[in-house]
Amino acid sequence: MGVNGAAAQNLLNPLELFLNADIVVKLVILGLLAASVWTWAIILAHGRKLRAIERDNRAFEAKFWKAEDVDAFGREHGESPLPSARVFAAGIGEWRRSTRGARIDREGTRQRLATTMAAAAANEVDRLSDRLNILATVGSVAPFVGLFGTVWGIMRAFADIAGANNTSLAVVAPGIAEALFATALGLFAAIPAVIAYNRLTHALNRLEAALGRFADGFHTTLSRELELED
Repeated sequence: MGVNGAAAQNLLNPLELFLNADIVVKLVILGLLAASVWTWAIILAHGRKLRAIERDNRAFEAKFWKAEDVDAFGREHGESPLPSARVFAAGIGEWRRSTRGARIDREGTRQRLATTMAAAAANEVDRLSDRLNILATVGSVAPFVGLFGTVWGIMRAFADIAGANNTSLAVVAPGIAEALFATALGLFAAIPAVIAYNRLTHALNRLEAALGRFADGFHTTLSRELELED
């Protein structure tokens, strides 16, 4: 490989690009790398968590619909941290509070049950969506941070041209390469963040719908029980 070929290889070497960059571009590169690592940590952690919760929720609900004694099922599974279990606990707790008196307000009880379980489902979705806003932020901001590094690198390249009084490509190529490297890193951080945010949001929407169906089914069961109350 000739001298020109070796120089071209150096321009494509990420480590060389970083080491040759000035302090501003280095800070941009380090910030984007940190954002990328943080993004992938959130993606992997939330992806595994949501898959496990979805699987365990289905198992919990299958056991619930097969249970013959709701009170016994509540004593056995009521302390579970699963979203479906917390919706169940909220519903059975409101049921006990509303039916402990001598006179039962059936319509009021139905409304309170629906409100309580809907609130519990919404709280679970909010809890599980924690940190997803970071993915949205990285997806929207990282390209602009990379663009800032690009603009700064190009400004440095023009400064090098002025200082060397030479318009040769060999003078401007390093600065331009560093600038484009910052842009590439911005896209490298942003693209997975946007894709993961959309996928994880879709999974949360699916979970929210499943919790709503479970709450509706449990509400129907308790409403039937109200008809049997004196």
